Amino acid sequence: MAITPDTKNWTWVLEAPCPQCGFDASTFGERDVPALVRANAAQWPAVLGRPDVAIRPDDSTWSPLEYAAHVRDAFRIFSGRITLMLEEDDPAFADWDQNETAVVERYDEQDPATVARQLTDAAEQVATVIDAVPADAWQRTGLRSDGARFTVASLAKYFIHDPTHHLWDVRG
Repeated sequence: MAITPDTKNWTWVLEAPCPQCGFDASTFGERDVPALVRANAAQWPAVLGRPDVAIRPDDSTWSPLEYAAHVRDAFRIFSGRITLMLEEDDPAFADWDQNETAVVERYDEQDPATVARQLTDAAEQVATVIDAVPADAWQRTGLRSDGARFTVASLAKYFIHDPTHHLWDVRG
């Protein structure tokens, strides 16, 4: 069964707390993001060890396995985007259709133990990239295809909402 794609523009999480998961970007700085990434990643192996990890709670919601595979890929995508912002002036980000990726990559059929390892590795990669951002590079910019402009700082803070929210989705 297909999941209805989420088409919301989530950039508002930089301006206001998320009423669902409680994420509040105003409560931390961009230098805090690597620790938040690592703490988030540390919780996913327990989620992926559940016996019902591949079962969707309803027809319109991903299973914990699908959420974890998405989080793994978000770690990878945002590592690449931040690296691009550090290497190029005002780059445009390639589109990423997360719903299409879930179908094409068969998130629902992936091995939970493999996803756990890959998620942890991808989290460490993005955390390391963010840890290494030079002090004078936080205001470098990048552009999403819908026109949303980010600085390295705002992208880091925007991005961490995704894994935070999805851990809340699976109540990890």
